[in-house]
Amino acid sequence: MNLSEKLSGAFRVFRFQKEAPHLALGKWGEKHAESYLRKNTSLKLLGRRVRVGKHDELDLLAREGSLLVVIEVKTRATEGLRPAKDAVGRKKQWNLNRAAVKYASSLTPRPDGIRFDIVEVIGAPGAGPVDIRHHPGAFGLHRCFRF
Repeated sequence: MNLSEKLSGAFRVFRFQKEAPHLALGKWGEKHAESYLRKNTSLKLLGRRVRVGKHDELDLLAREGSLLVVIEVKTRATEGLRPAKDAVGRKKQWNLNRAAVKYASSLTPRPDGIRFDIVEVIGAPGAGPVDIRHHPGAFGLHRCFRF
């Protein structure tokens, strides 16, 4: 067996691996957050897991009137010492700001503003009831971004 046959066999193993558990939990949480927002808010959901540029992804996008609403979903299997919304630090907020401004600039008609919400999803598949908390306007647009 030559080197290329060994390498192709190794890549075949990696290609069909299951999704990492934390990524699967995140997708599960996004679906629950989307369902919750559809039932309990006046938001018009536009998309889930929207890629913006090469590096950025927005969990959920919605409109509320002429406002673009960017929703970051934080899923935790159990309640920790700190709220899940605290996991959205300055760097993550800056990245979300960058992606939101880039996305909003491509829309026609252009939204009047951007709001950043956080939705906490506490629970796991098959682990009983799910606790969902919506935090509208959790943080704002950084001063270095203009919209």
